[in-house]
Amino acid sequence: MRQIKTFIVLYLLSVCVSNSTFAQHADRNRIAVAFYNCENFFDTTDNPAKDDEEFTPGGKYHYTTRIYRQKLHNIATVIKGMNAEKGPAIIGFAEVENSIVLDALVKQPEIAKNRYKYVWYDGPDPRGINVALMYDPAEFKVLKSEPLQVDISATGGKSVTRDVLYVSGILAGDTVHIFLNHWPSRRGGEDESASKRAIAARVNKAAVDALFRRNRNSRIIIMGDLNDNPDDVSVIRVLGANNNAKTASALFNPFAAIYKSGTGTEVYRKKWNLFDQIIISGSLVTGKKLRYQSAEVYKPAFIQDSYKGHQGEPHRSFKGTYWINGYSDHFPVITYFTANR
Repeated sequence: MRQIKTFIVLYLLSVCVSNSTFAQHADRNRIAVAFYNCENFFDTTDNPAKDDEEFTPGGKYHYTTRIYRQKLHNIATVIKGMNAEKGPAIIGFAEVENSIVLDALVKQPEIAKNRYKYVWYDGPDPRGINVALMYDPAEFKVLKSEPLQVDISATGGKSVTRDVLYVSGILAGDTVHIFLNHWPSRRGGEDESASKRAIAARVNKAAVDALFRRNRNSRIIIMGDLNDNPDDVSVIRVLGANNNAKTASALFNPFAAIYKSGTGTEVYRKKWNLFDQIIISGSLVTGKKLRYQSAEVYKPAFIQDSYKGHQGEPHRSFKGTYWINGYSDHFPVITYFTANR
């Protein structure tokens, strides 16, 4: 009887060890790619060439060094929590002012161990907000990068909007092409501004088509705050991204189904929108070295609002012009991939 008990104990221990080893292996082979609109992530210094005076100590937001340091901590805390508290391999940002902010962010104690690096260009936005790509150099090796201009002069008003940041690099042994976006807002009305977002979508589409002409199996990731939902014309028709991946050169939008389920990343006049999306090529759905696994809107309880009437919404940085120690008015989004190393 004692021998039987001993055998059972040893068997259960072996199962636990086996399961733990499998979980560690699966965890090691999971790669997270994320996007986060950080909501007015400025430093405190006035740049005479940009309209950033609001976010200075003397500006209407009273954006002091104390608030700036807390904002750094808050954003770093969100990043740290991603991917089971290991942080993403790659994360795109919108509404980041400059390299000063990014230099400070990568040094925050919450994420310093990841030794993140970044790609950033100073773009044409009059307020000085830009997109940027931060990455773990142990996971992603940058090959080249460039800003792609979005000329909206044909729509009247200003001639350019925020650039599309293009970065190519090696991820899990595969060459991956990333396009990082922050499309024109809906200011002035959704329909009135739609043509501007369609132009931004065409910039992405032209670059993607050029890659597919060279290699129909190109691995492509398009991410950003598109200021349009997955079922809007700019995304589904102009860009050509939908909820299926029939071929390697199709564009698959996993957030189409998430949006259809009623989930969003930001709220405007009590209506949820899913403007923040990560779209991938069909080659990443069927890939061997790097393969799409799942996608989610990342919204742990600590970045959700608890104020009456706003429960469950993103806990934004400011209420009006008053700092409420929040994070952003957008939830981040994440896609997970399995890497066969």
